Amino acid sequence: MTALTVGMVTVDCDDVGKVAEFWSAALDIPVDDGASEFMASLNYAGTRLPRFMFLKVPEPKTTKNRMHLDLVLDKAVQREDEVARLVELGASHIDDKDEWGFSWAVLNDPGGNEFCIGGKK
Repeated sequence: MTALTVGMVTVDCDDVGKVAEFWSAALDIPVDDGASEFMASLNYAGTRLPRFMFLKVPEPKTTKNRMHLDLVLDKAVQREDEVARLVELGASHIDDKDEWGFSWAVLNDPGGNEFCIGGKK
């Protein structure tokens, strides 16, 4: 039995407000009170997961993320419809993959951070 749980997903970004607002709309979790140009959070004091923190960093993103979110799509929603909604919110649709018996869409959030959406096409 482990003593560890994931407490927070922390995202480095150059525009905290833009990236936090995107994830707030994407996940339907409001941005917490007290957000600034340097830090914002979603569900920081909440009891449900996930919790997110967005931190301003001086350096730009230059390479692919070594870790990213894999989001699970509700069975009642078509992946292409959800991808279109997220693109409308500010994401970039990078690619669609179908490998090793799995299929998913690869996107970037407005800060350039990769994430994937699995589920039916």
